[in-house]
This record gives sequence, structure tokens and C-alpha cells, in this order.
Amino acid sequence: MEIDPIFLIMGGAFVGAAALVVFLLTTFIDQRDSELEARLTAFTGRNKKSGPLVANEILRDGLSTAQGIIGRILQRFEKLPMFFRQADSPIGMEPFILLCGGLSLAVAALYLTTPLPRGMMPLAGGFGFLCPWIWLQWRRRKRITAFEKQLPDALELLARALRSGNSLAAGFSIVASEMPVPISSEFRTVYDEQNLGLPLDQALKGMLVRMPNMDLQFFVTAVTIQKQAGGDLAEILGKISSLVRERFKILGQVKALTGEGRLSGVVLMALPVVLFGVVYVTNNSYAMMLLDRELGRKMLAMAVVSQILGGYVIKRIVDIKV
Repeated sequence: MEIDPIFLIMGGAFVGAAALVVFLLTTFIDQRDSELEARLTAFTGRNKKSGPLVANEILRDGLSTAQGIIGRILQRFEKLPMFFRQADSPIGMEPFILLCGGLSLAVAALYLTTPLPRGMMPLAGGFGFLCPWIWLQWRRRKRITAFEKQLPDALELLARALRSGNSLAAGFSIVASEMPVPISSEFRTVYDEQNLGLPLDQALKGMLVRMPNMDLQFFVTAVTIQKQAGGDLAEILGKISSLVRERFKILGQVKALTGEGRLSGVVLMALPVVLFGVVYVTNNSYAMMLLDRELGRKMLAMAVVSQILGGYVIKRIVDIKV
């Protein structure tokens, strides 16, 4: 009995999605430390890789026959816990991966109810799997951007605290209590870590890892040098705060000047997709020529590649570093 290729594709997509979910769950299941345990870990100076990757180490020991391959795969995901930490995700890693897998299967099942070609179902499932990751990346970028905007005020507040006679650690406590999140939570973490005995420069470098920012790197470098060579730290922080404010002013001018280019890029990227959707609704047989015929599929693939290249070029043109 001949098997319909559509069912083979559907079965392969289901098995692939299920295998991916199982692999990710096996890879990222770990024993999360509580907040107190994390601070004690920083205090004892334990290797950062030994915390979130305990389950990974056990997995590599158990699967000794595939230790080399699995080890190389797991090394690619070592920074994933930090990604969740930077995004301040309200969902844990394991439920998040389950959500991605479930949403992928739901979108694939929903796709079956549409008259679209069944061969595109794996793409629909992949899109469903990527949607939560896009949201998490957006949340991470939003949090880091908010931290960047709050940093000049935090540095100015810290400089005023130093001028009034407070210590640097007390200044961190003032910033943590007076400023809004996310910068208050990060400075609170540094304050608690150095209270537990972690050297201040290491605590600051940990904050720099959690919040990758060039202006914050200036601050961390200034504090580290001041501890070694001395100097007026309040004046240094004031100058860094002024420098950051001027950079934001220039960045705003650059965004205003490149606004037309960014808007043109959005229109040019969205126009082919919207136009295909309109033609598909108004003249279905005409639009299906791109999907039913070999030449049409090749043209569609070239169009997708051209869209990606065009979007990359436009982004490089309008993305001016300040």
C-alpha cells in the first residue's frame, strides 16, 4: 500500500519536534540554587560552570560512549541560563522549553486546518517554537535598554553619596533603595555579594556579565583602578555620568536622522509578504503557482534569500554605533 507523502512529512515533523523537546529538557534540567545559595556560591568562589551545569555533567558522565559529541553540544548552551537571567524571565527554563514544544505542536496542528500546502507545516511548527524565544529576546533587550537609561542617574546618585561622606558600599545600598528596577536589583546584588565577602571588583565584574554595557564597563574599570591607585572617585563618576548623557544625546540625533531609512526598511521588508497575502486571498490560483510549480518554489526561495540579504544591508546602513 502506497503511503501518502503528506503523512510522512507530518509524522517526521511530529517526531522531530518531540525529540527536540526531549533533548532540550534533558540538556537543561538542573537543580536551581536559591538566592541565598547563589550568594554563598559567590562567597566561596565556586566555579560558575559547576552550578547551572550539574545535570549536564551527570549526563556527560552517564553517556560515556557519546561523551565527546554531547560535550560539544552542551558547551553551546552554557550561556543559556545567563540569557534567562538577563531577561529576568518569569518562566523557568524547563517550563519555557515545554511551552516552546507545545506551542510548536499547536501551531502545526492549527496549520492542518488551513488550505495551505501540507509541505509547509514544519515551517509553521518551527515558527511556533521560535515565538517564545523572540519574546524572551525582546524582554532581554528591553531590560538592558532600561538599565542603560538609568545608569547615568545611578552614577550621579552614587557620586553625591560619596561626596556626602558615605562609603562606596553604602552608595550601592542607596542606589538599590532609591532607583527603580532593573538597576536597583543589580546594585542590590552587588551590595549583598560584597557584604558576604566577595571582593568588590569581582562583584562588579559579575554585574558586567549580567548587564553587558560599554558605559557600565567604564564604571567598573574606574572603580577597580581607584581601589588600586586612589583618586577622587566621586569626580570620576560625575564625568562618566556626563559622558553617558552626551552619548545618549548624540544617539538620539542619530536615530532621528536615520528614522527615514529604518522606516523604509520596514516597508520594503513587509511589502512582499503583505502583497502575497492579498493575492492569495483575492486570486488563490494565481498565488498558488509559486507553491505548486517547481519554478515558482525556486523563485520563492530566491525571494526569501533576497529579503534576508536586503534586510541585513539596510540594518548595517542605519545601525550607526555611537
